[in-house]
Amino acid sequence: MKDFYDRVYDIVRSIPYGRVTTYGHIARALGAASAARTVGYAMNAVGLDERLFDVPAHRVVNRNGELTGKHHFETPYAMRERLEAEGITFINDSVDMARFLWIPPID
Repeated sequence: MKDFYDRVYDIVRSIPYGRVTTYGHIARALGAASAARTVGYAMNAVGLDERLFDVPAHRVVNRNGELTGKHHFETPYAMRERLEAEGITFINDSVDMARFLWIPPID
């Protein structure tokens, strides 16, 4: 059986190009609605493990569309730059969630 982090990474890999989802939506999809913080821990680990190069961690934001994980990227601007390169737009410093939110199916 896959561990929780591996299940998180499977969902993150399935986020469509040009879309984002939230820590909470991932947790709910895994049947662990109160585990959004643990999803965050899993995302933090992505940058520490070169085997996870294919996990598009930049597509996971907080419930308000804020880039709370940006300090785990190579520069403070890398996360936003990657999202903008995919066509994602921002309202002030938050992703336009009305246009770009993707909700994963329930596991």
